Amino acid sequence: MDLGACQRIAVLRALQLGDMLCVVPALRAIRSAAPRARITLIGLSWAASFARRFARYIDDALLFPGFPGFPEQPVGLRAIPGFITAAQERRFDLVLQMHGSGTLSNPLAAALGATNTAGFYLPGQYCPDRQTFLPWDERENEILRYLRLAASLGAQAREAHLEFPLLGADRESLRQCAGTLPSRGAYACIHPGARSPSRRWLPQRFAEVADRLAAGGLRIVLTGTAQESAITGAVRDCMKAPALDLTGRTGLGALAALIADARLLVCNDTGVSHIAAAFATPSVVICCGADPVRWAPLDRQRHRVLGATVACRPCMHADCPLDGHPCAAGVSSDQAWNMAAALLEQGTGDRFSVGPDR
Repeated sequence: MDLGACQRIAVLRALQLGDMLCVVPALRAIRSAAPRARITLIGLSWAASFARRFARYIDDALLFPGFPGFPEQPVGLRAIPGFITAAQERRFDLVLQMHGSGTLSNPLAAALGATNTAGFYLPGQYCPDRQTFLPWDERENEILRYLRLAASLGAQAREAHLEFPLLGADRESLRQCAGTLPSRGAYACIHPGARSPSRRWLPQRFAEVADRLAAGGLRIVLTGTAQESAITGAVRDCMKAPALDLTGRTGLGALAALIADARLLVCNDTGVSHIAAAFATPSVVICCGADPVRWAPLDRQRHRVLGATVACRPCMHADCPLDGHPCAAGVSSDQAWNMAAALLEQGTGDRFSVGPDR
């Protein structure tokens, strides 16, 4: 396929922040191979804001109303015919199915009426075109997976680094919601939330790590969405040191600006870990239910991933069905602290030898 000859390309990926950031390297490669194409992101309700932020690679967005079997949002059944008609009327030269293994998304991609489709398929499942669809490997890193797809279509897919462009208003928004922040590199961000409870580490352990960071001289900033206020509140209540709690006060751009200037991020395996990777902000990522091979940042020196060995990984449950949440309980605060201290020492020679909490 000649990507350079495509005038209209659609990217089907109706997913959340971390999932979207993982395909930015592939979008960068596709834009380079098809510089004159109009690239449309088919995504969730926030896809338009993502397209604006990544205007170098995406020209516009088409709202995905949901589809039976897709878990990301409630299905707007009445809107589906209009959505498919709108996609068909755009006469895409290529629809890139970048939404997963293809069991549900390949039939949807084929229904959008493009001249060509490309993506992934599971053996034994529907494959629209064996020339442009690749076998799905569940354990493949998500960034490298979609770079492989771009390369199979002729794009020069060699750069795997993530990006998160800061817009002009992002830092001003951060100043307005946070007031006076500690200086760059003088604080650590603690982000204890995640969309699914099964993906969350224990608040007490986040608090223990935060207290040890504070004892080492860093200010602590708690982050999260308004819906995660109970989680960040639990961490704050367990802490002995004071913390600046920005839960629910930062938009996405302000949160990214905050992480960009942090000395360290401690978080669950969720979207903010990929923001940290985009800015090369050191991070400790506690991976409770997800597959770290698939979702962890590629730079394992700057971004350290912790996960307990459990037979039930990867977890498909929103809430852990097992007693004691073993994948979360299996990661101790000492383990996370040791990784944090090693990251803080990197490149500085400073020793962070704060004693264990009691």
